[in-house]
Amino acid sequence: MKKDPIEVFDTWVSLGKDSGMEKNHSEAVENMISFATDKCGKFSFIDAGCGNGWVVRNVSKMSNCVTAVGIDGAENMILKAKGEDPLNHYFCDNLMNWTPNEKVDIVHSMEVLYYLQNPQKLIKHIYKNWLKENARLIIGIDFYFENTISHSWPEYCGISIMQLFPESTWKKFFIESGFRNIESWRVGAKKDWTGTLVVTGIK
Repeated sequence: MKKDPIEVFDTWVSLGKDSGMEKNHSEAVENMISFATDKCGKFSFIDAGCGNGWVVRNVSKMSNCVTAVGIDGAENMILKAKGEDPLNHYFCDNLMNWTPNEKVDIVHSMEVLYYLQNPQKLIKHIYKNWLKENARLIIGIDFYFENTISHSWPEYCGISIMQLFPESTWKKFFIESGFRNIESWRVGAKKDWTGTLVVTGIK
């Protein structure tokens, strides 16, 4: 029987699988953060679906980062994030319902949105309630239609919700949510792997 994504990721902490996230995703995340912060002055940052907080910890060390916040629905992930990082703020909540106390300059999300029943709803929520004017949302996705090797993941991982969309649909979600200057590219492509799909836009 397939399990809810949050239930699966909660168990990953006790199994030590969460540590693999940084190893497997660091190339794409470094590319995304570099792009988002290029020519950027002081900035505030939210990682949507932060897991054990590794991205927040890394970004918070940047000299021009004013605040870095992590939000995730998996309680064990957030407990680990708080245990490893008492300096930054972490919240355990439903991404669809949570709103930050202050809007930010950059929202980042790696390998999260396709686990939602309605990813476009979250993109709209982030646009309306998380981002300042002229702020950026940037997302990374490995499970998408053009990356055919990923199509077997729902069965392999035993996860109940995994939305498979082509690159054009993800860009359409950004357009319909109101974003402008939308761009997409892929990071780390190699044999049988089309790379991490990155999509970004400005409010």
